[in-house]
Amino acid sequence: MKTLFTFALFIGFQIFGVAQTIPSKEIQIKTAVMAAPEEKREGATVLGFDEKGNLVTLRKGSNDLICLADDPNSNGFNASCYHNTLEPFMARGRQLKAEGKTPKEIFDIREAEAKSGKLKMPKDGATLFVLTADQQNFDPKTGEVKDSYLRYVVYIPWATEASTGLPLKPSGPAMPWIMDPGTHRAHIMINPPRN
Repeated sequence: MKTLFTFALFIGFQIFGVAQTIPSKEIQIKTAVMAAPEEKREGATVLGFDEKGNLVTLRKGSNDLICLADDPNSNGFNASCYHNTLEPFMARGRQLKAEGKTPKEIFDIREAEAKSGKLKMPKDGATLFVLTADQQNFDPKTGEVKDSYLRYVVYIPWATEASTGLPLKPSGPAMPWIMDPGTHRAHIMINPPRN
């Protein structure tokens, strides 16, 4: 009986702990859209986490942007917003990660599916905005984020160094460069200088 009580108490603490670490719906929306261009924040769809830690739609939007709230189970703060044509790619990555696939397996599976046409990738390119901060600079109760860093990624599937004229690594501050060229995940990286 004592073992059963101890186990029940442990489960109770676990559930309470998860509920404690997930910010409110309002805070998740507030902080997720910080990654978006200001004029797109109000109309963006926002994905975040319910009290059990499941990914859910917190707000249905009216424009072409989807914002993803910070994952309370990951270290640091990371919010991102992306064009809705990237959602099949993003959703498939989340699904494969939940299945326990490694980053290489996720890449290989999505590459094969994109080549076969099973995974729809944006035809004309699509942008991802990523806002990050260290854990100590994010208050999940108030939604305050300090000393954040915003970077930009433009997905251009199958593009190469030759087709874009972009280098394979940055040669100066904020200089765009192409990563994963020639693949479904080819993208332009733009990393502004940090203050």
